[in-house]
Amino acid sequence: MDSLPELDLSLQSNSGPHSSTLPHKQPFVIGVAGGTASGKTTVCNMIISQLHDQRVVLVNQDSFYHPPSVEKLKKIHEYNFDHPDAFDTELLLSCMEKLKNGEAVSIPNYNFKGHKRSEQARQINPSDVFILEGILILHDPRVRGLMNMKIFVDSDSDVRLSRRIQRDTVERGRNIENVLDQYARSVKPSFEEFILPTKKYADIIIPRGADNDVAIDLIVQNICTKLGQHDLCKIYSNVFVIFSTFQIRGMHTLIRDVKTTKHDFVFYSDRLIRLVVEHGLGHLPFTEKQIITPTGAVYTGVVFCKRLCGVSIIRSGESMENALRACCKGIKIGKILIHGEGSNGRQLIYEKLPKDISSRHVLLLDPILASGNSAVKAISLLISKGVPESNIIFLNLIAAPQGVHAVCKKFPMLKIVTSEIDASLDDHLRVIPGMGEFGDRYFCTDNGCTTPDFHPTSPFLGTPK
Repeated sequence: MDSLPELDLSLQSNSGPHSSTLPHKQPFVIGVAGGTASGKTTVCNMIISQLHDQRVVLVNQDSFYHPPSVEKLKKIHEYNFDHPDAFDTELLLSCMEKLKNGEAVSIPNYNFKGHKRSEQARQINPSDVFILEGILILHDPRVRGLMNMKIFVDSDSDVRLSRRIQRDTVERGRNIENVLDQYARSVKPSFEEFILPTKKYADIIIPRGADNDVAIDLIVQNICTKLGQHDLCKIYSNVFVIFSTFQIRGMHTLIRDVKTTKHDFVFYSDRLIRLVVEHGLGHLPFTEKQIITPTGAVYTGVVFCKRLCGVSIIRSGESMENALRACCKGIKIGKILIHGEGSNGRQLIYEKLPKDISSRHVLLLDPILASGNSAVKAISLLISKGVPESNIIFLNLIAAPQGVHAVCKKFPMLKIVTSEIDASLDDHLRVIPGMGEFGDRYFCTDNGCTTPDFHPTSPFLGTPK
């Protein structure tokens, strides 16, 4: 697969006309609690390393320690750092609320050797996933209310004590006598009084901490499943959004950018369309089949349904035909033209469909699902031709929630496969943020298309049919 050109994926403030009205995608928030030195940070780092296709930020509760007063600093060895009052929970809540609303924040850096906050704060940008880690991160109900998943790391007390001795003597410059005294005086009693009771709030308990690879793998799988589910997928079981990776997000960044050249728009649109088509084909019925490989071994595989055809909604839908032909050799492709102007709404202008379409599974092609009016008209035509609703798979690059609602409410048995669901429609029924008029940009028929070797009849594109 061709790699993407270098992209600046840093977060920038929105400045478009619709930036103030677009709802921010809510991040997935994970809480990881457990006793001191139980392996919480190691578990978090293992989760982060496996979520390599997502932006993940770790927020430590330790950063929100209240700096002890001058009087308490004089008796710092008697100070209880494991008590809920030792943390600035209000500041933690404020920072997390801003991050969930898409705002960047600065969080403190706590210096354990000097027992004070460093002058240089840590800048955190909005992200896909936030992991809140700390001994008492599950204690406050308001903090728990921010979380989509709550984890408690459960390790043996002797193991935790040995780890704490090593950490505090090596990293924080303390002697063993002070570490043991603090453990007996405040750490152990606070664990039993405040930390251990929060175990009941956990959705998942990890015995043996970071040594439990199976538990961590299952957690990562569950997180990936949740991240891949748009809210509309939870409402409509027939809506499928392909799992987002940095490659897919990078391609969306390019084709949505108003400054992207015509050539790049077509190239990366084709790549995305191919992914959507492949994903859509995966929803076809199949039967198992055993074959003999050249080595003489038996391989048990599957054979997909061969009775299928494509139907493109003219004109934008024709951009998806090449990808479908590349995946399905010799596939029949029909066409539907629907006129969207005038007081009578959507009108069928032209249709050319296979005569035996009623006995086929149909891949309906249209890169943009906006209001859903044209899609509803096209799907109604297919059903009138005898195509079972459950035999229709509707493929597009982006969809607006309004279009998803319109199609799924009327046709709950068909499947919609898309690469992203956008925020909304504007007053002109354009998808926002969207990518503009897809057909004009792809076939180079907009007024701004001035590239000499790029026109609707270019050999690269083929003549629109």
